[in-house]
Amino acid sequence: MRSQRGPKISTRKAAFISAAVVLLLSSPWAAKPANAAGTITVAITSDFVSRNPYGDSTAQMYGIWCQIYGCLGIYDVEIGALRGLLAEKWEIDPNDQKSWIITLRKGLKRHKDGRELKAEDVVHSIWRVKNDRTSRQGPTFSDIAGADVIDDYRLRINTRDVSAILPTETFDQLIITAKDLHEKHGPEKADREFGLGWGPYELRQNLIGQRMVLEKNKNWPGIKTANPDRLIFVRIPEAEAQLTALHNGEVQIASVIPPHMLERLRSKPGFGASIVPSAEGFFLGMNQKFAPWTQKAARQAVAHAINKEQIIDKIYLGQAKILHGPVGEAQFGYDPKLAPRYPYDPVRAREILKSAGLVGTEISFTTTTNRFLYDIKAAEAIAPMLEAVGFKVTLTTPEYATQFAAIQRGERPFYMHSRGNMMDPTAAITQMFETGASHRIRYANPDFDKALSISRTAVDPEKRLPLLRKALAILEEDVPGVWLWKANNIYGIDSNKVQFTPTPHNRVSGTSITVK
Repeated sequence: MRSQRGPKISTRKAAFISAAVVLLLSSPWAAKPANAAGTITVAITSDFVSRNPYGDSTAQMYGIWCQIYGCLGIYDVEIGALRGLLAEKWEIDPNDQKSWIITLRKGLKRHKDGRELKAEDVVHSIWRVKNDRTSRQGPTFSDIAGADVIDDYRLRINTRDVSAILPTETFDQLIITAKDLHEKHGPEKADREFGLGWGPYELRQNLIGQRMVLEKNKNWPGIKTANPDRLIFVRIPEAEAQLTALHNGEVQIASVIPPHMLERLRSKPGFGASIVPSAEGFFLGMNQKFAPWTQKAARQAVAHAINKEQIIDKIYLGQAKILHGPVGEAQFGYDPKLAPRYPYDPVRAREILKSAGLVGTEISFTTTTNRFLYDIKAAEAIAPMLEAVGFKVTLTTPEYATQFAAIQRGERPFYMHSRGNMMDPTAAITQMFETGASHRIRYANPDFDKALSISRTAVDPEKRLPLLRKALAILEEDVPGVWLWKANNIYGIDSNKVQFTPTPHNRVSGTSITVK
């Protein structure tokens, strides 16, 4: 295996990052180590790449923008269904099965100027997410054909086909921005200087690449006195630096604690871990624009070659769950009775490659650099497994921003990545695998397209479940991607200062934090 590594993080660099965090948090807006009353700082890994809320598409950033501008609703794990935020009611139009009618809550006042939320703002946001030249979220909303205003509090969303799952697909990812501010100032100035929304927190600072500062909207319905008055998200991509910042009192919640640091985390009194199974699945993408991934035999060989159980045991220390398809336990569509279609079998993998004349095929394999839990370690374990069955592998580890942009453009032939927000997998598998939906994998299968389309027409979840499973079964057989595992989300908590129960979505909301 030839390996072209990205930068390795040394102990000295981790110490430097921690020192930078101290400087970063020294402004008047920052949390002091003694923790000024009502201020909570959260360390996250995602970069703050844009002032445009449509300029990023990570789960963490959707969560931050949602609590600033507001989104229509969120998936509530406790009730197993959507819960409205800006939206009060949603239903399929009885006169047109390809339309949804959304009713907004009345009386929601915008930050600072008090302007009430109107249907025209939602329609504007749909237009913008699909047409803004800097939007990275268009594929997520490919099912939406358009939207129009019915009255001040109602709008109609038109879909390309009957879509029973439109709210589940889009509600917590459609960030609602103001039509009037966009028209008055233009998108760039409106985003930079007038980031006003209807969410439970108001944006006070967006320092690109470093942090975002939010202040509680005390007029938000249901906001609690015990929720943080000020919420700071600071980018600390390294787990070592996150743990150091947590123990030093520089942050109160660390979003990424790897399993091998759990003992150290708990070694200091008052610090503990909050662990929840993730809704984020790791996978290997095989872009069928490139050889050998046009051949099913090559994809099957990859699926048989990887010892997932060993990687979870040795690298993730048991803090992950094997995936045999796009969904696992507690996700919609999961079938506990389904046996793995391609179990670990390196002998069979080599036989498949030999029969297809592919032994010795050179493949370029990429993964991110310290963006996901154990991303490089896992890729370095996978590469020799692939070589053992007959591939010749070159592994490279670019930085996340470079890697993700290249994946979106369809320029990565073979890569390891993850897909979040998978409580219901329909949006994800639509974006990744439906013909023409995106460039990421370039998979095309009319049988899959048809099965997925039919599944989206069933409003009743009990009727939709077997239909979705049929679509998933086609993917599992045709293997355009190899699903690997779901790593547990492990949050480090300063339990002397906060109470926080995470959800599988990999989002941290101020309304879910209680300040002690």
